[in-house]
Amino acid sequence: MRGTSVTTTTAVIDLDLPGPTISRHVYGHFAEHLGRCIYGGFWVGEDSPVPNVRGIRADVVEALRALHIPNLRWPGGCFADDYHWRDGIGPRDQRPRMVNSHWGDVVEDNAFGTHEFMDLCDLLGADPYVSGNIGSGTVAEMSDWVEYLTRADDSPMAALRRANGRDEPWRVPFWGLGNEAWGCGGNLRVEQFASMARQYATYARDQGGNALYRIAAGASDADYHWTEVLMRSFDDLAQDPAAPAGPFQAVSLHYYTMSGPWSDKGSATEFTTDEWYLTLSRARYVDELLTRHSTVMDRYDPHRKVGLVVDEWGTWWNVEPGTNPGFLYQQNTLRDALVASVHLDAFHTHADRVVMANIAQTVNVLQAMILTDPDSGALVLTPTYHVFAMNTGHHDAASLAVHLRDVETRDVDGRSLPMVSASASTKDDTALVSLSNLDADAARTIVLDLRGRDVVGHTAHVLTAPALNAHNTAEAPSTVAPAPHAGVRAHPRGLEVDLPAHSYVTVALDLR
Repeated sequence: MRGTSVTTTTAVIDLDLPGPTISRHVYGHFAEHLGRCIYGGFWVGEDSPVPNVRGIRADVVEALRALHIPNLRWPGGCFADDYHWRDGIGPRDQRPRMVNSHWGDVVEDNAFGTHEFMDLCDLLGADPYVSGNIGSGTVAEMSDWVEYLTRADDSPMAALRRANGRDEPWRVPFWGLGNEAWGCGGNLRVEQFASMARQYATYARDQGGNALYRIAAGASDADYHWTEVLMRSFDDLAQDPAAPAGPFQAVSLHYYTMSGPWSDKGSATEFTTDEWYLTLSRARYVDELLTRHSTVMDRYDPHRKVGLVVDEWGTWWNVEPGTNPGFLYQQNTLRDALVASVHLDAFHTHADRVVMANIAQTVNVLQAMILTDPDSGALVLTPTYHVFAMNTGHHDAASLAVHLRDVETRDVDGRSLPMVSASASTKDDTALVSLSNLDADAARTIVLDLRGRDVVGHTAHVLTAPALNAHNTAEAPSTVAPAPHAGVRAHPRGLEVDLPAHSYVTVALDLR
């Protein structure tokens, strides 16, 4: 049921009142040994007819570099807590095999391991985020992996790295302490895991100039108890504002969006208008989750030293018909693009606490940026990819509060869903405003009431399509693609912007 119908919404933005910085790392990505994400996605091998650089698919790298991808999380996910890093180093033909029990029960030959991942990050210009094994590993195993990657002298692990062809250590800023410890990462109680996280963090040592940012496996959805117990496990965070958090520096949060229950999550491409709204309502729920987890964290961390890392988020649909159910391959429609835009608005709003986020996943799995066709070798950029591309101006920019007035709402699943989502940021003499019209049917106009600085120029782009379930394929790769948007006009208060039904619009401003 709709609320009061209005034709125009106003967004008040004070351009001269910058807020917390939106870390570029909230635009991070996730690559798990799952389905065709690594093998057939990133990794094709040196002998593949697909153009590659040392076995890494060249067009995937090029597409992701265009997004200025800030970080990449690897090797999982659930796979991380079955992964023993020594199996993935040395000559490939001598690496032991393992069973990927979580994802398709397939045999993994470990062709893509530590050196290949670090080579990928170098090609991407991305910071590596390595997820360490707490579920089935040992403290010593994780400590040795950190040493192998980041130590410069002739220590045992540094010497082993050199024997495997890499002289200089890598820079690895982000380190995960387990994954989903409440589930596939060990089925642990939070009280048990909190003690383990402190222990593992202690032995994941800074080596030389490489300072680790350690991220403890956090809650699923609305499990605020998990967050509270982890926060209680920190050393005193309230006494000295200048003292760093320890022994780890952040906690994670996982939240997936679907229109059905876990047993039947819904189709990626065949859905009703009601399912459209239900999905977007559930996507917008992430804002409440961030607010409430942040509130719990504030009780113990008033100086906000501890980061919140949303290192798995996105849509999770039933797999595409005819594909391996353990490979989690799904199409990506305009609906997924707006799920992404709503999440990113929430991350911008909570920039004072959310320091990183990683969409699940980068290639061929869940809400992917890129799909690769296994038969033709074609690469397809998804609607979600285009939202990330349109938002690069928010990277490391100062957030701006957006005050929306006269927003039409719709009652969905017991919640009120505003038909407009928005966020904004500023950097130097520019600003970027992101606007989502979640209405499946109605266009609307939004007045940008721009205060505090003069706007001397603007450009705009729009992402939309005739159908809600429009998506890109190898045969039609540009069905959903951004285009210049002419529907922006001068207004006495700033600018007036047309938002087509079911659309995403960005407006870039030149300021003085």
